[in-house]
Amino acid sequence: MEDFHQAFIRRAIQIAQRAREHGNHPFGALLVDPHGQVLLEAENTVMTARDCTGHAELNLVRQAYALFDADFLAQCTLYTSTEPCPMCAGAIFWANIRQVVYGLSENELYTMVGESATEVLALPCRELFARGKKPIQVIGPLFEEEARLVHLGFWK
Repeated sequence: MEDFHQAFIRRAIQIAQRAREHGNHPFGALLVDPHGQVLLEAENTVMTARDCTGHAELNLVRQAYALFDADFLAQCTLYTSTEPCPMCAGAIFWANIRQVVYGLSENELYTMVGESATEVLALPCRELFARGKKPIQVIGPLFEEEARLVHLGFWK
């Protein structure tokens, strides 16, 4: 199972690196259809767009929901370099995307960000999804060591 996800997680990490190179926070996401074809990619744009909602997953969900119907999205998988925050998890839920695979866990990210950071809303995506009335499968963390690398030196 991990082998199937490996290429997509690595691609999400590459997108996160691209976001960092563009002056944004290092997060990336992509949407994959049921046949393993990449449909969309999105990077974090918080800094360059001056939009606090410009998270990679939310940018991806906006694009996906404009292009595809909810029944199709239920068959897709959202891959993300880092576990979705509560805002992004909510958007994933409302868009009807039923599978999420992530690299770096929320706990590891917040360890890297540091204890003094005020931009922390600790709520694992599994907990948020569990409160909804539709099943959303969460797989992760996967390849966490690789996913951590794009964050090194960014937060401190």
